[in-house]
Parts: sequence; structure tokens; C-alpha cells
Amino acid sequence: MKCFLSGYRSQYKTEVLKRLHPNSSMPVLTTHDMAHLPVPVQRYLHYAGAPGKPRVHNFRAQFSGSMKLKRQGKWMDILADQYNFYDEPARLFYIRSSLFGIPVEGLHRYVGNSATMQIKLASLLRVVNASGEKMTRGETVTLFNDMCLMAPATLIDKKIQWKTVDQFTVQVVFTNQGNTITATLSFREDGALIDLVSEDRYLSEDGKTYLSYPWSTPVKEYREVDGRKVPVSAEAIWHTPQGEYTYAKFFVRDIEYNCRTFVDPASR
Repeated sequence: MKCFLSGYRSQYKTEVLKRLHPNSSMPVLTTHDMAHLPVPVQRYLHYAGAPGKPRVHNFRAQFSGSMKLKRQGKWMDILADQYNFYDEPARLFYIRSSLFGIPVEGLHRYVGNSATMQIKLASLLRVVNASGEKMTRGETVTLFNDMCLMAPATLIDKKIQWKTVDQFTVQVVFTNQGNTITATLSFREDGALIDLVSEDRYLSEDGKTYLSYPWSTPVKEYREVDGRKVPVSAEAIWHTPQGEYTYAKFFVRDIEYNCRTFVDPASR
């Protein structure tokens, strides 16, 4: 997919470069750092290979996959690039695709206490321009989901409130910049996180109307990358009264932790 537009990519690069610190270093995560976590979460961090590795200041990920803009819409093949930061939480997600031969470009931006989602066709026609309280609350779920799936070492944050349901299930309350969300995490017997479900994310196909349905991200496969196990295949699903609506399928192509440099999406 070689249709690279310029507007959102430039914004994405600017936002990432603001937050990269060339000389950043992180202490190693220890079992003592994890002692306050529920047993299922501790087991997951061990499964993921987090102890003995540096704590996570940020990560960069590259994805391929497919998405729908609407329930009855056409599946679009996508490429996506993402940077997440955790000293001052931020999530920057840049996506490009094509629809009926027309280039599509999008940018999710969650910085401070504000989140936006913008999508354009052919660099001109803005088809999604979402913002506001519900958008920000929903993207707080996404930020936490990324912590769980892509950067589990960040779950030692003592601001996260945990409740053990049983040996394979925990409930969580997560707050960022005044935005509070809840979620339920489910684990396999070997410790792997296999699903996250939250009712604090909203389905919106136009950025104006927001519908509240349970949202989940079941994980299909893990792979070891530099001693860490990361999910390489996952879906995003709305659970509506009309049935499950899978709108995204992601495959992790590359991931790097504690990044010091910017990788331009145009390089692939």
C-alpha cells in the first residue's frame, strides 16, 4: 500500500517528536514492583516476560489488518503506525488505506484530557471528525487496552484500582486526566491475557452520534519479541443487541519499547 498522504502524517510526526527523549532510560521492573497486583495480573506479567526488563516509557508499533468504517461497510486493508507514551500519557495512531481506489488517511490523537479521531478521503473530504467528552472517555479505554496488550509493564501504576473476581478474571478502574473507565480482564491458565471487555467505549460511525455497547479485544496469538511476549493477532468487537460487530482485525508487524527515534510511516 503506497498511497501516502501528507496532512495527518505530518501532524503525527510533529506530535511524536515532541515526546521522544533521546537520552531516556528506565529502571528494570522487579517482582517487588508487582507485589501489589492481583495474582492473575502478576501471572500475566510473568507470562509476558516483563520482570527483569526495563520499565516501559513508550512504545512504537506497526500494524497491518483490515477495518470497517460502518457496520454494513466494505472491509478496507490498512497499514497503521502508533506511538504511546506513559510519563505523561499520550496515544498517537496514524492509519492509511484506500476505499474504491480512493486514498484514506486517519489520525487518532489522545493527549492530555482530550481525544480526537479524524479521517479523510483523498486528502480533502473529511468523513469523520470526532471529539468531545464521550470520544475522550472511549479513547481512555483504548489507552488502557494498549497498556494491557502492548505494554503490560505499565500496569504496575498504583493509580489503577484492581478487584479480583476469580483466578482467571479481574476488574479494573483506570483514571487518566479526570477520565475514569472500567474494564474486565480475562486470562488463560498459563497467564496469557485473552480478552478485555469495557462498557465505557462508544460506537460512532459519524463522530456525532455515540452508542454505548460492550467493547472487547480478544487476543488470538502471542509471539516473543526481544524476550517479551506480545499479542500479534487481535480483533476489536462491538457487542450490540443485533449481535457481534467485528470492525477491526490487527496484526502486529513490528514493536519497539523505550524508543528514542521516530520511524516515518512512509518508510514502509
